[in-house]
Amino acid sequence: MVKLNRIYTRTGDDGTTGLVDGSRRSKADPRLQVVGAVDETNAAIGMARLHASPATARALGRVQNDLFDLGADLATPDGIEGALRIVPAQVEWLEAQIDAANDSLSPLKSFILPAGTPAAASLHLARTICRRAERDGVAANAAGEALGRIAMQYLNRLSDYLFVLSRVENSATGDVLWVPGANR
Repeated sequence: MVKLNRIYTRTGDDGTTGLVDGSRRSKADPRLQVVGAVDETNAAIGMARLHASPATARALGRVQNDLFDLGADLATPDGIEGALRIVPAQVEWLEAQIDAANDSLSPLKSFILPAGTPAAASLHLARTICRRAERDGVAANAAGEALGRIAMQYLNRLSDYLFVLSRVENSATGDVLWVPGANR
């Protein structure tokens, strides 16, 4: 159980932060860029929940909890025994949710604009932040960080899920479609 008695510790005043194993890293470290983008994704999802239907808000609550698991996973270097890691079942849950939601939607015949209802627009914003987290994860892996394969899969599926949920939230009014060359 986490217990926080104080919010500030002053340990980050030198531009570093601690990983789960106790090591210190620069706040500009590639691993921490991913952790930060995941945190931003979570905050954006929190905003989307304010506008979402009750069913979507419940699902997003589960996602927010999983994102804390993901943050712990990403903040834990490889080889730490008993570390909290994203597991395949969490990715599989996202896939099942995507499939179930997508079954109720009409097939896309155009790209859609990130717009529509307040819930849909908020979900699109969360999706784009999640995509940045995924890109940051790819960059961190390229820089030699060993981010877990399942963690990266989770980010990829989550952005897909947020896209499908935006379509669900727009289903009553319809997706806002891109019209190529409309303003030429």
